[in-house]
Amino acid sequence: MAAGAIRGSRIGSGPMGEAERGEAAPRQIVSYFCNNKHNTVLSFAVEAEAPESWDCPRCGMPASLDQENPPTRPKTEPYKTHLAYVKERRSDTEAAEILTEALQLLRTRRKRGEVIF
Repeated sequence: MAAGAIRGSRIGSGPMGEAERGEAAPRQIVSYFCNNKHNTVLSFAVEAEAPESWDCPRCGMPASLDQENPPTRPKTEPYKTHLAYVKERRSDTEAAEILTEALQLLRTRRKRGEVIF
């Protein structure tokens, strides 16, 4: 260790106050409330428009500016398989027609000896 070094400090360390950084921008304090009675306090620049909703950092629920009427839990749709989406778009008769066409095409290719992947 160098003889002139102060242990536990580094170059440029020291108190950083308003004089070195300049003045902080004017702020507005905004409170958001979730359905689980959590209160989230955030600060935004005065020029910035505070969003209507914010995700609660404690529970992940949506939070709003209205303490009396916080937003409810969002409705989550259950996971749908690819087949479920196909069934929404096609009726049973359409599916049967498409399957018949695909099987006929497959059989004709096999008769001709084509390689099918």
